[in-house]
Amino acid sequence: MEHFIYILYSDSRDRFYIGSCADVSKRLIRHNAGATLSTKQGRPWKVVYSETFSSKTEALKREIYLKRLKSRVYLEDLIRKSLQVSSAD
Repeated sequence: MEHFIYILYSDSRDRFYIGSCADVSKRLIRHNAGATLSTKQGRPWKVVYSETFSSKTEALKREIYLKRLKSRVYLEDLIRKSLQVSSAD
Protein backbone atom coordinates (compact mmCIF):
# COMPACT_ATOMS: atom_id res chain seq x y z
CA MET A 1 0.00 0.00 0.00
CA GLU A 2 1.32 3.43 -0.93
CA HIS A 3 2.27 5.89 1.77
CA PHE A 4 3.23 9.52 1.51
CA ILE A 5 5.24 12.15 3.28
CA TYR A 6 3.88 15.64 2.95
CA ILE A 7 4.89 19.16 3.83
CA LEU A 8 2.20 21.61 4.83
CA TYR A 9 2.59 25.36 4.96
CA SER A 10 0.70 27.89 7.05
CA ASP A 11 0.59 31.47 5.73
CA SER A 12 -0.72 32.75 9.05
CA ARG A 13 2.22 31.35 11.03
CA ASP A 14 4.82 31.20 8.24
CA ARG A 15 5.57 27.62 9.29
CA PHE A 16 6.05 24.23 7.72
CA TYR A 17 4.75 20.93 9.08
CA ILE A 18 6.05 17.52 7.98
CA GLY A 19 3.98 14.37 8.26
CA SER A 20 3.25 11.00 6.70
CA CYS A 21 0.03 9.15 5.92
CA ALA A 22 -1.78 6.87 3.47
CA ASP A 23 -4.09 9.60 2.06
CA VAL A 24 -2.80 13.18 1.90
CA SER A 25 -6.13 14.82 1.03
CA LYS A 26 -7.95 13.20 3.96
CA ARG A 27 -5.07 14.08 6.28
CA LEU A 28 -5.17 17.73 5.17
CA ILE A 29 -8.88 17.86 6.00
CA ARG A 30 -8.11 16.64 9.53
CA HIS A 31 -5.31 19.19 9.97
CA ASN A 32 -7.58 22.03 8.82
CA ALA A 33 -10.43 20.80 11.03
CA GLY A 34 -8.19 21.27 14.07
CA ALA A 35 -8.02 17.54 14.84
CA THR A 36 -4.23 17.66 15.21
CA LEU A 37 -2.96 19.62 18.20
CA SER A 38 0.38 20.53 16.63
CA THR A 39 -1.27 22.15 13.58
CA LYS A 40 -4.42 23.53 15.15
CA GLN A 41 -3.00 27.05 15.45
CA GLY A 42 -1.80 27.44 11.86
CA ARG A 43 -5.02 26.89 9.98
CA PRO A 44 -5.57 26.92 7.10
CA TRP A 45 -2.73 24.66 5.98
CA LYS A 46 -1.94 23.83 2.37
CA VAL A 47 0.06 20.95 0.92
CA VAL A 48 3.19 22.35 -0.71
CA TYR A 49 5.09 19.10 -1.24
CA SER A 50 4.61 15.33 -1.14
CA GLU A 51 6.53 12.16 -1.98
CA THR A 52 5.17 8.68 -2.60
CA PHE A 53 6.62 5.50 -1.10
CA SER A 54 5.75 1.86 -1.56
CA SER A 55 5.63 1.18 2.17
CA LYS A 56 4.80 2.90 5.43
CA THR A 57 8.30 2.10 6.74
CA GLU A 58 9.98 3.96 3.87
CA ALA A 59 7.70 6.97 4.33
CA LEU A 60 8.37 7.09 8.07
CA LYS A 61 12.14 6.95 7.49
CA ARG A 62 11.93 9.91 5.11
CA GLU A 63 9.65 11.84 7.50
CA ILE A 64 12.12 11.32 10.36
CA TYR A 65 15.03 12.34 8.14
CA LEU A 66 13.34 15.60 7.12
CA LYS A 67 12.32 16.42 10.69
CA ARG A 68 15.82 15.79 12.02
CA LEU A 69 17.32 18.22 9.50
CA LYS A 70 15.48 21.10 11.17
CA SER A 71 16.35 23.17 8.10
CA ARG A 72 13.83 25.57 6.65
CA VAL A 73 16.28 26.34 3.82
CA TYR A 74 16.43 22.65 2.84
CA LEU A 75 12.62 22.38 2.84
CA GLU A 76 12.24 25.54 0.77
CA ASP A 77 14.81 24.24 -1.75
CA LEU A 78 13.04 20.87 -1.93
CA ILE A 79 9.69 22.55 -2.56
CA ARG A 80 11.13 24.98 -5.12
CA LYS A 81 12.85 22.16 -7.04
CA SER A 82 9.65 20.11 -7.14
CA LEU A 83 7.75 23.09 -8.51
CA GLN A 84 10.36 23.59 -11.22
CA VAL A 85 10.10 19.92 -12.22
CA SER A 86 6.29 19.98 -12.29
CA SER A 87 6.20 23.20 -14.35
CA ALA A 88 8.60 21.65 -16.88
CA ASP A 89 6.18 18.75 -17.52
